[in-house]
Amino acid sequence: MEKLLKSLIVLIVLVVISSCGTRQNGQLVGVLDRPSWKGINPYGMVYVPSGTLHIGPSDQDVANTFVQRPKTISIQGFYMDDTEITNNEYRQFVYWVKDSIAHTMLDHIYEDDLGNEYVDWDYEIDWTDETLEDMFYQGDDKFAGKTEIDVEQLQYEFQWYDWQKAAHDKNSSRTAHIKRETVKIYPDTLVWIRDFAYSYNEPMTRNYFWHPAFDDYPVVGVSWEMANAFSYWRTKLWNSYQAENGINSEDFRLPTEHEWEYAARGGHDMAPFPWGGYYIRNAKGCLLANFKPGRGNYPEDGGLYTVKADAYFPNDYGLYNMAGNVAEWTSSAYHENAYSFLHDLNPDMRYDAADDESEAQKRKVLRGGSWKDIMFFLQTGTRHWEYQDTTKSYVGFRNALTFLGRSVNDF
Repeated sequence: MEKLLKSLIVLIVLVVISSCGTRQNGQLVGVLDRPSWKGINPYGMVYVPSGTLHIGPSDQDVANTFVQRPKTISIQGFYMDDTEITNNEYRQFVYWVKDSIAHTMLDHIYEDDLGNEYVDWDYEIDWTDETLEDMFYQGDDKFAGKTEIDVEQLQYEFQWYDWQKAAHDKNSSRTAHIKRETVKIYPDTLVWIRDFAYSYNEPMTRNYFWHPAFDDYPVVGVSWEMANAFSYWRTKLWNSYQAENGINSEDFRLPTEHEWEYAARGGHDMAPFPWGGYYIRNAKGCLLANFKPGRGNYPEDGGLYTVKADAYFPNDYGLYNMAGNVAEWTSSAYHENAYSFLHDLNPDMRYDAADDESEAQKRKVLRGGSWKDIMFFLQTGTRHWEYQDTTKSYVGFRNALTFLGRSVNDF
């Protein structure tokens, strides 16, 4: 009898507990049936904690003293890729776009209960299928009889939400704030020839993105728009494999220019270089970054062109090549006098210029300097720019991801 009574009590308790999330009990307890959140530890990224940053002209930037005014700002914690995005990492994006186009042409598409269409990746692509012939160079476009993918066909539509417009135009429809753009995503390999007159760089054009020898080198020939397309794809890739949790991550994105500068200093306020000091060489006389030392002595630092993305020592946040190797795109629009009006909390200036707008409105901030730049551009505070639709042999990127916190159980 006593055993039966205990079983009955346990059953009543279980019934009460199970009903708490679905029935009202008169108490303010919040919504109980919420998905769990354990945080995110993205592969290949390091955590940069929240903090403050002093920005302004560097010691060698006298010309910008009156427009690049000193200012103290605060930055929210975020993750950042420990290296620049490499050829092999970007190749994963290229292959995904190529394969998804092929699956679509072969009608390997299925629809879920809500009417959403998805690629059925379980099908193995038969690249000899005549249905796919338009993806390859045909006729006179063939070179040496090779069967090669027509890279002009590799296009990807990405989207973003214009939160600024939505915040200041409350009466407009949601559709008005959703932006879509289709871009060609294959790296512009001809930059190795176009960027240098009277210079033999054809081997880099033929091999830099394709050859396994360069897999771990930073991808170049990628415009600002292509970098944003990659970031959007990377977000969707992550979320598609986390769907069972019911929670999407924050977006992978380009860092703002001041997130980039804050991360580059590695926790050392006012540090002119990622390694801290005022010198570009260590105590043994070895150069600490890949750039253009002296009067064109390119190989003195160990690399004639780019070097591997994890070459040299990382800064104190664990970030590699925050000075030199390739200059890096940021999400920020370039304005000479931006420091005069930027907010001191997570400063950010963005402008998504349309194709028909002026060239000045298409300028985006570059940071870090590159393998072909002089030392001035390697400083953490030096600002430079390129047009958003241009591609260069010395410009790459890395992603950032805003830190949202962790579950209490993770500490």
